[in-house]
Amino acid sequence: MVSFVCTACGKEYPLDTLDYRCSCGGLFRLDFTPPRFRTDLIDTAQFNIYRYRAFFPLAGDGWRDITLGEGCTSTVAYERDLFLKLDYAMPTLSFKDRGASLLIRHCRDIGVKKVLQDSSGNAGNSIAAYCARARIACEIYVPKGTSPKKIRMIESHGATVTVFDGTRDETADACRRKALAEGIYYANHVYNPLFYQGTKTYVYEVYEQLGRIPDNLFIPVGNGTLLLGCQMALMELFASKVIRKLPKLFLVQSERCAPLYGADDGKPRDVVPGPTYAEGIAIGRPMRAQEILGPSYAGEREVILVPERGILPARDRLARDGFFVEHTTAATYAAYLDYISGHELEGDVLIPLCGAGLKSEK
Repeated sequence: MVSFVCTACGKEYPLDTLDYRCSCGGLFRLDFTPPRFRTDLIDTAQFNIYRYRAFFPLAGDGWRDITLGEGCTSTVAYERDLFLKLDYAMPTLSFKDRGASLLIRHCRDIGVKKVLQDSSGNAGNSIAAYCARARIACEIYVPKGTSPKKIRMIESHGATVTVFDGTRDETADACRRKALAEGIYYANHVYNPLFYQGTKTYVYEVYEQLGRIPDNLFIPVGNGTLLLGCQMALMELFASKVIRKLPKLFLVQSERCAPLYGADDGKPRDVVPGPTYAEGIAIGRPMRAQEILGPSYAGEREVILVPERGILPARDRLARDGFFVEHTTAATYAAYLDYISGHELEGDVLIPLCGAGLKSEK
């Protein structure tokens, strides 16, 4: 039986719990082992992430009237030995739809009537859209300075937006306080591990599209929602002997907010986030930092910084080639360009284009 398990004390919770974390304060992990990955278990009649539902922990057909067609984004050959995965080509224009679809489907399954969530924009917009689809009331907390276009997108789905006068981390603290005080379900993409069951489909799709996994994956890391999903899927493919070698993962952080860079003993550094174009990864206190830095991935990894000066030129360069992305997405490409300017990379590379450009226009 699938359940939540506390990563700190080991206490087990049923999947239909309304708690977002353990009573001891620990975060949940999901006690779930999917079947060995086989392509014949993929439902090729579906052009959304639910083509992979054989590898999901949620059973039944509840997904059919929740899906907005998320997933199945193209993987495109770009420059020499570089592939781009166009994850901005989603219903709400960001990769967060992968996780939001599963999480809100679960909320509806367990009878949730209203959710609270905090976000720098993309996750909030995604949760709001799927709540609209599921007829669940939604309130999103965003930090002061969030792109007005992201706020308008969230509101367009009928959600309430509360702009909090504080940092991204302070905004999250305020949102959790309200959720606890008023007994509202905290549908957060960082706390609920069902979200990562959705983001892991990023890797499934790449394998299905290319017939392999590139040698190097550059992944933007703030709270680690894409990274943790990717690591999970890569380990599943490796355990199933579908791939024989794990790729090297490059964890991209902003030079102005990099708690994972230079972290010792699996503990993030104390940092004060500075102003950055890469607002989507400007997380000073990633809640799953120990999990991100821990030994769950058996392949090679390296945390790298994106120079702030490189973000706008990288965004312009992508746009001139037809890929109009938001600043945080361009930051991943900028980090790649900076890295290869001083290092040799063996093999090919995959970069996610996580969010569309119009979302971060001021």
